Amino acid sequence: MRLLPLLGATYFMVAGGPYGLEDIIGKAGYGRALLLLAIIPLIWSLPTSLMVGELASSIPAEGGFYVWVRRALGRFWGFQEAWLSLAASVFDMAIYPTIFVLYLGRLAPAWTAGNLGVFWKLAVVLGCTLWNLTGAKAVGQSAVALFCVLLAPFVILITAGLWTWHGHGTGALLQSVGVPDLAGAISVTMWNYMGWDNASTVAQEVEDPQHNYPRAMLGATALVAFTYILPLLAVALAGLAPDQFSTGAWTDAAHILAGPLLALAVVAGGMINGVGMFNPLMMSITRVPFAMAEDGQAPEVLLHRTKLGVPWVSVLACAAIWGLALRFTFERLISIDLVLYGASLILEFVALVVLRRREPNLHRPFRVPGGMSGVIAVGIGPTLLIAFALWAARNEQVLGLNALLFAATVGIAGAAVYGVTELVRRRTQA
Repeated sequence: MRLLPLLGATYFMVAGGPYGLEDIIGKAGYGRALLLLAIIPLIWSLPTSLMVGELASSIPAEGGFYVWVRRALGRFWGFQEAWLSLAASVFDMAIYPTIFVLYLGRLAPAWTAGNLGVFWKLAVVLGCTLWNLTGAKAVGQSAVALFCVLLAPFVILITAGLWTWHGHGTGALLQSVGVPDLAGAISVTMWNYMGWDNASTVAQEVEDPQHNYPRAMLGATALVAFTYILPLLAVALAGLAPDQFSTGAWTDAAHILAGPLLALAVVAGGMINGVGMFNPLMMSITRVPFAMAEDGQAPEVLLHRTKLGVPWVSVLACAAIWGLALRFTFERLISIDLVLYGASLILEFVALVVLRRREPNLHRPFRVPGGMSGVIAVGIGPTLLIAFALWAARNEQVLGLNALLFAATVGIAGAAVYGVTELVRRRTQA
């Protein structure tokens, strides 16, 4: 992949357009939502993209974040990084088929009624699996095309919103919702801005990764914030009530501001969003089991590749596992995803600090500015937000367990599985 496809793939791994913002508006109102979308990138996205920029450019290896943590902290913590990331993916990857079905239901409710919704979700998983088998280059190039198609309706929506406002008053900008849920809004905002490290796992399939990764990270950070804030500001100025917003409500906003044709285009964009985010994320995550197999920490069968370099066994195995969480609700998926992803992200920031201290002469085409103090400082904001996400998920239940207890159980299971894999590896080598 060259720079532009990498930028497009990174954009979809993180954002995929304004879809998913509706719950922030519904939970916090326009004013707070705009503040969250403007502030959280500075303490969440920017530090993470700086960290990824340095590590991806200095260690452009297949497996990305797993390789960084293993190199810095050893085999055990490398395994835990991969384990937590893969566990988070079970919940994260179920979100995007869910978004696809939510928007399809806006178009034709009968098509998603009952078990039909599950079948559509499975169709998304199957379609993206076949797409990924065509190679990383095809996935990256398609992301650029999908980006243009997906955002086109929002260009019209923004224009219609500003035309409706036409300089009179503030619309609903200062309106609040009945019972604000600021904690929930922050969690959804964090989810909408996470995933910057995912593009790192395909480093060997990227042209000039030492220079293109930092450019893609910083460019995508600005692009994501821009495509989030403008549509929200436009519908606020147009006077649409914030408490009407929940997942899928962009369709209603488009219908009110510009009529049924734009609403239909937004529905199509929502479906594209689900596919467009699932597809590059599948490309990213399936490289992690492959890299683990290279280290002897996963079955050797995962090393099989197609002529295009696609780890096809890993792709099929991950697709099968991701089908397990397709019945979870959107909100529950986000809560658990943040808890598990947050733990793996903290390990990456630790790896950044350790590698700076342990390997000061490592060639770093891009560096986090500020020396060692800067390297330590960039991890503070994301860590505090992850701690907040843990607190916010304290009452969430997953499979009958408290979310924090569930996450702890996943971590303990990771340590146990690591012990088993190491025992098998040593006996095999003996």
